[in-house]
Order: sequence, then C-alpha cells, then structure tokens
Amino acid sequence: MCGRTCLTLDPDQVICACKYPKKSTRKEPDFNKKDIKDEEGSEMETPEWRAEYNLGRRYQASYNIAPTDITPVIVSAAHFSDAEDQKCARVVTPMMWGMIPFWHKGDYRRHGLTTNNCRLEHLMDSKLYCGPFKRGQRCVVICEGFYEWQTAGPAKKPSEREAYLVFVPQAADVKIYDKSTWSPQDVKLLRMAGLFDVWEDESGDKMYSYSIITFQSSKIMSWMHYRMPAILETEQQMNDWLDFKRVSDTEALATLRPATELQWHRVTKLVNNSRNKSEECNKPIELAAKPAKPPMNKTMMSWLNARKKREDQIKAEQSDDEDQEKEGATKGRTSVDRPAKRPRFSKAAFEQSGGSEMKSGKR
Repeated sequence: MCGRTCLTLDPDQVICACKYPKKSTRKEPDFNKKDIKDEEGSEMETPEWRAEYNLGRRYQASYNIAPTDITPVIVSAAHFSDAEDQKCARVVTPMMWGMIPFWHKGDYRRHGLTTNNCRLEHLMDSKLYCGPFKRGQRCVVICEGFYEWQTAGPAKKPSEREAYLVFVPQAADVKIYDKSTWSPQDVKLLRMAGLFDVWEDESGDKMYSYSIITFQSSKIMSWMHYRMPAILETEQQMNDWLDFKRVSDTEALATLRPATELQWHRVTKLVNNSRNKSEECNKPIELAAKPAKPPMNKTMMSWLNARKKREDQIKAEQSDDEDQEKEGATKGRTSVDRPAKRPRFSKAAFEQSGGSEMKSGKR
C-alpha cells in the first residue's frame, strides 16, 4: 500500500506549508489527555530546509512521486544539533523513498529488498527497521495526498483497478487538485509516520532514505485497501513521534493509530505509470483531460521527417513516370497503328468470290 504520492511544492513552499506552533511540545508526555490541535493565533515556527548531499540527487516537485524518488521528510533538529533550543525544532530533509539496508555493500540501488513501507506488526522483529527505530530515527513523510488502488472486493487485474487520491480534509474553498484555490500557508498536507536511516558508500558519501509505516486498514479505508499508512492528524502526535529524546519507544508507538478523517476522489489511470507526471494525475476523473500523446524526442522526430520526405519524393517520381507513360501512349497511338477491321462477308459473297475456287481446288 501507499506506492505513490503527490507533492507539487518547491522547497521554499514546503517549509511554508510545514510551519508549526512554537514551543509546542510538553515537557512530560501525558497520554491520558486528548491531543491538542493547533491553537489559533499561536506563534508559528518555520522549519529549516536541510539539503544533504544524497549522492548528488535532489528533490523535484511532482504530481506522481514513486519509490526511489527523493522527497521532503520532517525530522527532529536534535538529530543534527545538541543545542538546547533545537530539542523542539523541526528540520525538513530530502530523502530517498525506500530505506537502504545499512549493511548493504555496493550499488545502493541493488539491495534487492522492497522497503517502501514498513509493517508496524513486524517493526520490532525486523533486522532492517528495528535498529533505526531504537536509535530514535523517526520521521514524518509529507505530501498533498497519496494514490491508492482499490484491491478490496472482487479480484481485478492490476490494469483494471480503480485509482484514488487520498488526502486530509481541507477548508471549504480549497480544492487539493487545483493549486489556484490555495497557497502553501493554508493547505493541509498529509503527514505519515516513517523511519529513516543513513547509508554510506565506500567513499563515505551518505544517502538518507526512509520507509512509511503501515498497518491494517480501519473502517475508513478498508473498502479500498487492506493496508493504510500511519497518518499523524494532530500537532501533538507530530511532537510525540518526532521527539525521540523525550518520548520513549513505547509511547511513540502509542501515537500511531488509524486516521479518523480522510477524503478521496477517483483519478485517471495516468498514475499507473510513474513516468506520467502530468497535472491531470491528481484531478478527479470527471475533470481530467484526455491524456495527450507523449512528446517525441528530437532524434525520432528528425528520422520520421526524413523518412516521410523520402516517401513523398518517391511517390512524386512514380507519379511523374506514370504521367509520362500515359502521355507517350496517347501520342503514339494513331489511326495507322490501329488494326484494320476484318471485312464482313455474307455467305453468298463468299461463294461467289473464293468459295467456288476452293471447291474446285479440292477436286
């Protein structure tokens, strides 16, 4: 589940959309109290955008983000600084979707494991995920929404499954698929709990990568798919998940529960192919334009143009030859060339002329 997301914001827009209440964490966790949602008028803090090297790969906004792409992830600033004022601060760091096993040697793209999602049920037993979790490497994956294919119900071929964009409820006048109706400061991004790790190649260069935590779907999504991501709906959930120095592992896991409010709409099958990056990907299917043919590269275009030119030239030459043949045949055909018509004789004339001679010759 959760194999494709949508995030169309540039880095400066991302940090604007990720502002959070200043000093919003409590000194001691109190899980008996209800989560405190954002308070109106509270002073907001802008997270730092910290772009790591990541082997030269960078985040690119897209309507169709797939595993192995680089996407923005929120982590605690305490991972990068021991300063006291950084304990409650947040940092946005681009990371690769799909955690790289820290023990892997060689090309990071060839570890052979599917690490896009981490099953909560097996987290503590996993050689891959247990280590990062115990080291406090919790993160929050942000997006405007994630794409999901309906697998619940009667079995269908993958190409026949209906695709949906799932997102959190927005203000009445905000349409998540239409950027003209919202700005980064008023859009509500979908926030999913995840784990990250840092892998190093033989040269010591680092690659940050992450996995999204999933569990069995609740009633809100079970009609669509049997798995769903761990969505953090409130600021308190965000704080408790990110603050690895204050919140224990057990308490952090207690913050992960099924979302209570989600929205969705059906989208076209453009999203089935991760190479399709059209803005039609996240629109409701009834509003999406028919997909245009993909643009042709210059080499193929020039080859086709040259071929068409040759074909047109050959057709023109053949047409000229045919016209010349017809013209020559018309000029050369005269009355002399035409075969003379055979005279028609009656039986009486035949006998009078040669018929009697032939008879006499036989005698």
